Parts: sequence; C-alpha cells; structure tokens
Amino acid sequence: MKLDGAPVPEGAEDRAWRVVSAAFEERIPAPRRRPVWPAVAVAAAAVVVAAAVSPPGRAVLDSVRHAIAAERNAAPALYALPAPGRLLVESARGVWVVDADGSKRLLSSYREASWSPHGLYVAATRADELLAVDPKGAVRWTLARPSIRFPRWAGSRTDTRIAYLSGSRLHVVGGDGRGDVDVCGEPAAARTAPAWRPGSGFVLAFATTSGRILVLDAAACSLRWATGPGEPILQLAWSADGTRLVALSHRGLRVYSASGRLLERRRLPGIVTGAFAPSGHALALVRRTADGSELLVGRRRVFMGAGDFSDVTWSPDGRWLLLAWSSANQWLFIRSAGVRRIVAVSNIRRQYGSTAFPRIAGWCCAAQ
Repeated sequence: MKLDGAPVPEGAEDRAWRVVSAAFEERIPAPRRRPVWPAVAVAAAAVVVAAAVSPPGRAVLDSVRHAIAAERNAAPALYALPAPGRLLVESARGVWVVDADGSKRLLSSYREASWSPHGLYVAATRADELLAVDPKGAVRWTLARPSIRFPRWAGSRTDTRIAYLSGSRLHVVGGDGRGDVDVCGEPAAARTAPAWRPGSGFVLAFATTSGRILVLDAAACSLRWATGPGEPILQLAWSADGTRLVALSHRGLRVYSASGRLLERRRLPGIVTGAFAPSGHALALVRRTADGSELLVGRRRVFMGAGDFSDVTWSPDGRWLLLAWSSANQWLFIRSAGVRRIVAVSNIRRQYGSTAFPRIAGWCCAAQ
C-alpha cells in the first residue's frame, strides 16, 4: 500500500497502535475527579492518524509527542473557527448560529435547521411548523404542517425551494413560503432527509419506506429515475458538481451517476453519516467499528478513536473537516490536506446548554 507516495509496510498501522497503546498505559496519570479516557483517546487516535500517513519508526515516535501536546492544549471552548463561514448547530435547547469569531446566537427552541443556498436564511422546524428565519433570528414566514422533519433548501438567489417531510409525505414549498405541494403523489417517504442535486434546477432525491431511491424533477413533477426496493437508506448526498449521488446504509454505500447508473457498491458495516467535499468527489464517512469509531476520506482512514463519532462536515473552502466526537464531548477540527493539524475543542454539551450531544447541521458560506 502507498499513501502520499511513501510505501507503508503491511501491518504497520496495527504494530504502531500496539506500541502506542502500551506507551499510554504507562503514562496514564493517577485518578482525578473527571475521567481522563477521552483526552487519552484523542492523543492515541492522533497517533493512529500519523501511523496511517507516515512511514513507521521515528515519524511515529514524533507523532506521539505531537499527540500528547495536542491533548494538553485542547481548548476548553470554541474561540474561533479555523476557516471562514458559519456553523449551524442543533441542541436540546434549540438551534444556534456560530460565527467565524466563535460568537454564537441562539435562534430559538427549534428542533432542526438547514442553511439556505447562500447562507442568508435558515429553514427551521418545530413539531408542526416550518419557519424561515434570518441568522439573527428574525422570522420571515411560517407554515403549519403536521410532523415536520428534515428541511432542505436549494436554488439560486432569485428562485429557491425547500423540501421537507410532513409525516411520511414529501413536500416542496417556495423559498417565500408559498406554493406548498405534496410532491407528485409519490410513495411514502422514509425518515431520511431528501437531497437536492446541485446546479440542476430542482432535481430532488428521496428514499421510500421500501428502500427505493427516487430522483424527481420537482418543478415538472416528473420521475427522472428510480432504484428497486432494498435495505433502509440512512442518508442521501450529492457531490458538489451534481454528478454523483451516494446512498448510505448501515451495511455500506452505493454511488450512482446523475442518470442513475450504479458506479460503485461497497460493503462497509457500521456507517453513521457522510459528507461530500464542497468541490470534487471526496467523501468523508463516519463509521463505528469493533474498536470504537473511525473517520474515512474515500478509502483512507484519517482518524480513529474510542467511543462514538456522531457528525462530520467540511469547511466551505474544503480545507478542514469538523468531526463531532460525542463520547469525548469534543469537536475536532482536522486539517483535511494530509491531516497536518488537529484542533480539539472540549465541553461541547455545556457550551450549547444540552445534556444530549449537539448535532452539526452545516458549515456554510462566509457572512454575506
């Protein structure tokens, strides 16, 4: 196997992991009031990253020292984002907007949210209500519908649509809150977020309760293509150029072309979530394993750790990955180009006033 042009002997990662694990067993400090395993796991996981991208030997030992330094320097709060843009965060307390300077604003006690195409507005939900609000929290319009879930906004600056689920029905409404329709009388939708195809007008993919994938022209109310029944779909996502659609399930993934041709099928048990890069076809995947969780980009493991990872998203410029490590109560900002830097932020639950770990709903464009 070769990574970045350097040959890595077979089994090097496993050998490095055993050496590092033994070293950490020897350096774990005496018990303190708070458990120390999350911080130790951060350092150990960072070493696994180094083992995956470096030749064995001295480089691994250097990475041990770097990992211990990263553990000691983990920030107790988010002081700033490492790249331009703003985060949208869902917590038990409500939906937050986090600016690039680290300041954050609680919009309201909304349940779910997503950015408009240019980050000018947010589509948010309550139990039986869809709302459009600006990033300062001002409500622009509301729409009452039963059991609203998964709002997703698409379009241009002059013409937008929001897709959402009302119970098991797929709906689309204009970005101004008008013209709500139950889309084309299609079959019952699964509890999976619909996905707009970028740059395509208003082509929309959604999953049915029978495990089918349907791709519709929502404006013309016509079916572009569909798959047969299958296993439940966990997530649908389009690449930024609209040429790839990935369907994730707990057993693996399938990749389709824009016309519906199956390009790849990969068995990969334990998938939790995934995200395409803001350009190109790089796909970041979070996966649970027998030893904990791992972050993959394509087929390459770039990070692993104990416990559960819950979310991953890319910065708007594609240079950073934000990984949510729920078991450690941390966010990790990982420099995606060669995993050259990891910035850890602790105390995430406390910062968002939530006993449950917050969900990252998107990292959008710089303020307009």
